[in-house]
Amino acid sequence: MSGRTPYVFNIQHFSTHDGPGVRTTVFFKGCPLRCEWCHNPESQLFTPEIMTDKDGKIEHVGKQYTIDELMKDVLKDHMIYDQSGGGVTLSGGEVLAMDHDYIMEFVRRLDEQEISIGIDTCGVAASKTVEEMCDYADFFLYDLKFIDDDLHKRYTGGSNHLVLKNLKILAENNARIFLRLIMLPGINTGKDMIERTMLWLRTNHIPVEQVDILPYHKFGMDKYAKLGRKAIYFEVPKDEQMEEIKTEIEKFYDNVTIGG
Repeated sequence: MSGRTPYVFNIQHFSTHDGPGVRTTVFFKGCPLRCEWCHNPESQLFTPEIMTDKDGKIEHVGKQYTIDELMKDVLKDHMIYDQSGGGVTLSGGEVLAMDHDYIMEFVRRLDEQEISIGIDTCGVAASKTVEEMCDYADFFLYDLKFIDDDLHKRYTGGSNHLVLKNLKILAENNARIFLRLIMLPGINTGKDMIERTMLWLRTNHIPVEQVDILPYHKFGMDKYAKLGRKAIYFEVPKDEQMEEIKTEIEKFYDNVTIGG
């Protein structure tokens, strides 16, 4: 199998949190960012890994699929997609950082089967790929980590310049955008930061269909130990704090959810 073939670390059937309807979500392995709160650390490296629990049980993470094999898997639920208005969501890691030819061929094959395509992205990808994907994707779940570049560099390991550029490209191509905002108390939950983010979106004419505010959580943090890494913990926002943030964002957008 070609070394350019990406690795997949999970295929989740019957998902209801990755876009409209019932969907199959394909999680590709590898991401250019290193978000300190990442609850899927096994998604970060582009290569296979081994997770070992405290009892010595070993789990191999990362498997290569040919496009034919992936299509065979996701087509099992074609009838469910039709009945529920669902489809297939490509996630990660960062799906748009995978091999361009592979990913574009996969979405072309999905499109031929008239399957709805969703893309879950952090926006750190080649702008050419983002623009080309607009011809196939029905919507984008866009993870905007921080509007502030210094915060972005500090907590994700990379700049947000490409993230914002690609968000503008989606807007120019009339893409359906579901914006996802991680909420980290004391870092990006202040009224000034929320307002700054919303004003940037409005000034740059970003047509956001829905804003999902995602409270930081500690689920999945045990995976770090299994990978031989150290987890970093943040404060978990209180429910009333999330409601206050929702109210603030609703000054700019009508469709705001907590938790996606």
